[in-house]
This record gives sequence, C-alpha cells and structure tokens, in this order.
Amino acid sequence: MKDFNYYAPTEVVFGEQSEEQVAHLIKKYGGTKVLVHYGGKSAERSGLLDKICDLLSKDGLAFVKLGGVVPNPRLSLAKKGIELCRHEGVDFILAVGGGSVIDSAKCIGYGVCMNEDVWNLYLGQAEAPKTMLPIAAVLTIPAAGSEMSEASVITNEDGDVKLGYSNNMSRPKFAIMNPRRTFTLPPYQTAAGVTDMMMHTMERYFTKDDDMDLTTDLAEAVLRRMKTAVFDVLKNPEDYRQRAQIMWGGSIAHNGLTGCGVQDDWATHQLEHELSGMFDVTHGAGLAAIWPSWARYVMHENLSRFVRFAVNVMDVPNDFSDPEGTAIKGIEATERFYHAIGMPINIRELIGREITDEEIREMTRKCSRNYTHTCGALKVLKAEDMEAIYKMARG
Repeated sequence: MKDFNYYAPTEVVFGEQSEEQVAHLIKKYGGTKVLVHYGGKSAERSGLLDKICDLLSKDGLAFVKLGGVVPNPRLSLAKKGIELCRHEGVDFILAVGGGSVIDSAKCIGYGVCMNEDVWNLYLGQAEAPKTMLPIAAVLTIPAAGSEMSEASVITNEDGDVKLGYSNNMSRPKFAIMNPRRTFTLPPYQTAAGVTDMMMHTMERYFTKDDDMDLTTDLAEAVLRRMKTAVFDVLKNPEDYRQRAQIMWGGSIAHNGLTGCGVQDDWATHQLEHELSGMFDVTHGAGLAAIWPSWARYVMHENLSRFVRFAVNVMDVPNDFSDPEGTAIKGIEATERFYHAIGMPINIRELIGREITDEEIREMTRKCSRNYTHTCGALKVLKAEDMEAIYKMARG
C-alpha cells in the first residue's frame, strides 16, 4: 500500500435547484467580478446561461462573458480569456459547461497570474504557480470530473499538441450539479462521458498495488454502477435517478478517492491525447478505442488484477484453471459493453478509416515527447511500446 494524502476541497451543491445558489457561493469565496466561461450555443438554447447571468445581476455581481469552448479546448481561446480577465479586472472564473469548459477556465486562471506564456506550464517548462484566479463550475456534462479534480488538459493548435497539467490549486471552489441539466445530452455524448469517467477509475484500478482493498472495492462499485446507469439513461434520457448516479459518479471517479493508496497509470489517457489532438475526436470514444489494446499489451504485469476486473466488474465466470483466459474474456466483455453503448473499440471504428503508419509514428513521437519520455506505471511504456499499442489498436 502506498502512503497517500487525500485532498478534495470542492464544495458540491447537488440537486434540482442547485444553480439558484450561484451568486451566494461566488461571494462566499471572494468573487466580485466574474468571467462566465462557456462553450457553444447549447448553454444559450437551454436557458441556463441567461439564468446564471440573471442570478449574478440580481445579486449585484459584475460579470463578463466568454464563450466558444470546444471539445479538446484550445489554447488560443484560453489566451483570449487571460487578456479579457486582465483588462476587465476579473477576480473569479465561473465555468458553465462540461470538462472542456472547466479545463479552459483553469488554464485562464493560471495564465492571469503568470508573467510568462501559460503554455510553458503544460510543457513543464515553468515553475509551479503560487497563485491563480479561483475557479468554480456549473456542471452540464458529467464526464471529465474536472469539477472536483486538480487536472486540466489543453490543446495547442500549433502542432495539434494536447497536454495536461495538475495542481491542487486549480480544484474548483464549488461545483453546482443539477442532473436535470443533463436530460438533453445526446446518446453519444452520454456514452462517451460514462466511458471517460469509468476510465478515470480504471487508470487507478489497474495497478501493481494490491493491498488497499477498500479503495479497490470502491473503484469496483463505481464501475459497476456506471455500467448499469448508462443503459438506463440511454433508454430513458429523463431518468433523474440514473442521471444523478452518473453526475455524481463522474466526480467520484476523478476526485482521487478511487486511487487512495495505489499508484495510478494514465497510459491510456496519454495515448488517447494524441488521437484527439490529431483527429479532434471525442475523448471518451478515443479512450474506448485504445484501452482494449493497452489491456492486452500489459495484462501480464498483474494478471490477477485483470482477472478480478473480469469477475467483479464485467461478470465473467472465474475459470480458476485458466486465469489468462478469464482476463481476456474480461477485456472482450468490455469491448462488448463499449459496442452496446455505441463506443468504438479500435481506431478504425473511431475515425472511420485505417490509420497510416506515418500517423502512428507521429503520435508516438508526440506521446514520447520526441522519444524522451515514458508513460504508464503498471507497465512503463517506452516509445516502441506506444507504437506497438497504436498498431494493435489500428483495427
């Protein structure tokens, strides 16, 4: 078992009328002028953006707005937000949307308080910031878990490079979660979101550390619950009970709870970042396309963990005489689950064509930072391992 610190300071306000508290909460955490950051037109069409702005106005809070965040949020928009905040004297950022909006808000929050290019932070070429603008979220798309996590991911359009940065300072001050705001999510986005949150737990679950049984039990409970809930909401999008399970599950999956006492991996995420950076695909779908190949490549590093996953999460009968066979059946059951909810299981299914050798080499180069970095912990992946997994995932 690993020693660990567990830190989850975000105040969660969960329920059908939760957004009514937004102005009070901003004032509670010291905000006086707010950047309301959001994505596309869905926030406007739903009426949520107007409602949030009305609530701020009625409570005397000044604000400016910046929309336009897209999936795989762009560095260029974050830089625009940094300049806007500086010019307007913004002291608090409210993200209204999903993980992409929250990640963009975190990047802006860092950049406003830096004396150098914020991209250097994501490149690992800047000192850890000592301060940033406080962030909060009104969550509309449960998936990334950014509303309670320390992580953010940004895509630099110059070279299509997608990188993450983590710092506890960026954990949102509060997160407002109203499951009703997720009723209109398209089925594909719902399924991709659940895939992402399950993968956040699986990145922590597949480890060489087998001694923290309670953490493992919690992880399996989250995975089983999400696996059940997604089918219910795909059948009935307005199932409040199951939408609530998913919304809370996304936060639990990425606030650190399911990784206490173990060394997490994150190789699948890092491999996928190059897919979404190059092809601008939905992150959760990209994870589904990569994970089965990663799993087959590394499963012998802790075969018993893959057997446990197969039996306890994917309901595969345990063939005690053939643990490898049980593990493989667990991976195959995961592939069937992905297909059942409309997710791909390889790159061909993800992008609609066969990926080229040149594209694989380019993703390998970027993932390995020009062949200077490894990724993963269950099995430390060198550049040649990354390339082998991309080729396995070709489809």
